[in-house]
Amino acid sequence: MDFEWIAIALGDVAWISAAFVLGLLARIAGLPPLVGFLATGFVLNLLGVAGGEMLQKLSDLGITLLLFTIGLKLNLQTLVRPQVWAVTGLHMSVVVLVFGTAIYVLALLATPFFDGLDLSRSLLIALALSFSSTVFAAKVLEDRGETNSLHGRVAVGILVAQDLVAVVFLALSAGSWPTAWAPVVLLLIPLRRVLTRVLDIVGHGELIALYGFVLALGGAEIFELVGLKSDMGALVLGVLVAGHSKSDEMTKAMLGFKDLFLIGFFLMIGLSGQLTWDAVLVGAALTPLVFLKAALFFGLMIGFKLRARTSLLAGLNLNTFSEFGLIVAAVGVANDWIDGRWLIVIAVALALSCALSAGLNISVDRIYARHRSAWQRLQRSARLADDRLLDMGGVAIAIIGMGRVGTGAYDELVQLHGRTVVGVDIDPATVRHHLSKGRNVLLGDPSDGDFWDRVHAADNLELVMVALPKLASSLAVLNQLKAASSEVPVAATARFKDEVESLQRAGASEVFNIYAEAGSGFATHAAAHPTTRR
Repeated sequence: MDFEWIAIALGDVAWISAAFVLGLLARIAGLPPLVGFLATGFVLNLLGVAGGEMLQKLSDLGITLLLFTIGLKLNLQTLVRPQVWAVTGLHMSVVVLVFGTAIYVLALLATPFFDGLDLSRSLLIALALSFSSTVFAAKVLEDRGETNSLHGRVAVGILVAQDLVAVVFLALSAGSWPTAWAPVVLLLIPLRRVLTRVLDIVGHGELIALYGFVLALGGAEIFELVGLKSDMGALVLGVLVAGHSKSDEMTKAMLGFKDLFLIGFFLMIGLSGQLTWDAVLVGAALTPLVFLKAALFFGLMIGFKLRARTSLLAGLNLNTFSEFGLIVAAVGVANDWIDGRWLIVIAVALALSCALSAGLNISVDRIYARHRSAWQRLQRSARLADDRLLDMGGVAIAIIGMGRVGTGAYDELVQLHGRTVVGVDIDPATVRHHLSKGRNVLLGDPSDGDFWDRVHAADNLELVMVALPKLASSLAVLNQLKAASSEVPVAATARFKDEVESLQRAGASEVFNIYAEAGSGFATHAAAHPTTRR
């Protein structure tokens, strides 16, 4: 018997079990499970457990799949908006200059841990601290069902722009450039038709998930072969098939795999270096700097005509240090530019910033609602098209969420009530699709308290139907309606029994359990349309 494999298996069970227990405790405490996963890494570090090659491969695969799924939802038009590229450039420039100067001053004062740093090394550390965590922000937006919201699209666009900066840095620091074969990746663009055609014929089962793996890992391998960053290859392949009718289905099919493999990434943060009290204290001291980053994001976004709530939510999504900061620091350590202790310092700061930001993102709607008038006084009077006023005059029924369930409900109700029905969706692409089909659908974020303030003639509403896929999003809509003192009856959809109870406690008048009542609906439909036996 191979006892080495038994030892590996027992080790795997240990860290998987620890991740589950601490993830569960974080969930019970009202925090995202990823906070527990981060804590697990540091606990294992203190116990002397090494990460190992397998855990590193899981981490790498998780990040690759994450960037691929981001690409599946990414709208390239978002990247060319000044709210993305200008904010990214200005923010990183200011952060590197201010943080780098502060670190250099501490070095000149011979402050312990900082002594010996010259200006260039100080700026390198500041660059590592200027990135925001793509993994954290994408996970939070996904859990809240807000990836396609305006603040979600802006935040993801900024993260992608930061990732591009990281790619340039890695190329320069390595002293190597992409190979002469790098332009070959441009051939992927005309191949888009082939890729989407394959997606048409893979069906709806396990093949769609397997095809997602082929695209993600294949794109990563192609980019790596020509000297480009592999993760960006996964992102590009995701972008190429984005907008396809099955792209959302592929995202859902890969969701479980991505979440599982990302656990390896969160564990590797805590296992990234030797943990010392000095490193922990310096990392903890750096953590509050994320508030300065968030405040700067907020100010810049306000300056580029984004509303206060959009700027606040996007800023808090970016209110972290980044895994790319660890990569930058690792490059610095490998080239002997900075001391290896800074790697664990940034790891500690990253973990603490994620825990802090997780708590803030849970309460962000309350933070905004409590001081709404003060936030709104800070925003500019000019409005982007995304924030235009909505006209719901003469509307009796509003359907929130125009996915498959919402669309089916809309079509049925239009037959009964005509044009007094309106759909509302957070995704511009979804809205454009429905408008092209002749449906009356508006772009808006109903979990936004300002949405209800901006709705014209909302007193005409007789029913609100919430058909959103995420429980958190449905609860946010109900909370906003309650805050607006609305007495409009609300019907909501749920997938599980505990979700039904949560929605009822939040104020839903009726809750339709999609899975539990599907059989009843099927029987009713069949009875109403009897077939003739041949």
